[in-house]
Amino acid sequence: MGCQILKINPQYPQKRLVDKVVESLRGGGLIAYPTDTTYGIGADLFNKKAVDKIYRLKPHKKNKMLAFICADLKDISRYAFVSDEAYRAMKKHLPGPYTFVLPASREVPSLVMTKRKTVGIRVPDNEIAQAIVRELGNPIITTSTTRRENDIFDDPLEIRDTLGHALDFVIDGGLLPVEPSTVIDLSGLEPEVIREGKGDAAPFL
Repeated sequence: MGCQILKINPQYPQKRLVDKVVESLRGGGLIAYPTDTTYGIGADLFNKKAVDKIYRLKPHKKNKMLAFICADLKDISRYAFVSDEAYRAMKKHLPGPYTFVLPASREVPSLVMTKRKTVGIRVPDNEIAQAIVRELGNPIITTSTTRRENDIFDDPLEIRDTLGHALDFVIDGGLLPVEPSTVIDLSGLEPEVIREGKGDAAPFL
């Protein structure tokens, strides 16, 4: 079939198209999709075949943490241990352009576990991404659409032309500014800013 570009309504995602994407994810496919920061490449967290595809596509990620896209805060508590302080911080800033690093729960597959036993959690302020995760019923594991480190695609057509050999669908969210999420580590006693991006890091400094 080859990689297809899908135009999904950004405010009111059509269930028919979301179902098509979810069917692909459940079958071990990879998708490129818009978030509130950049385009991501997503796979079903619990599909080992799909996660292996991500690692083949981006071998350098083997030694780095991959983030999860969750539907909401309730969803996060299944996959990470969330302290009261961490919950308050996330409730204030999610959905939004942040990745929060938390201690992983036993629900997280060992294949995607870091040596520190932590996970990066995202709840992007993007209706398409949230609709996909809600319909799938569990997180999608995600990585950025890069040619190389820090060289992120902003154009869905370019993503298809360059990475389409590895993808089932590219969801067209238009041109997105190349501005990654702000990464905040909440796994220790005090918040630590790992990377400053689109989200305001000031509250955690």
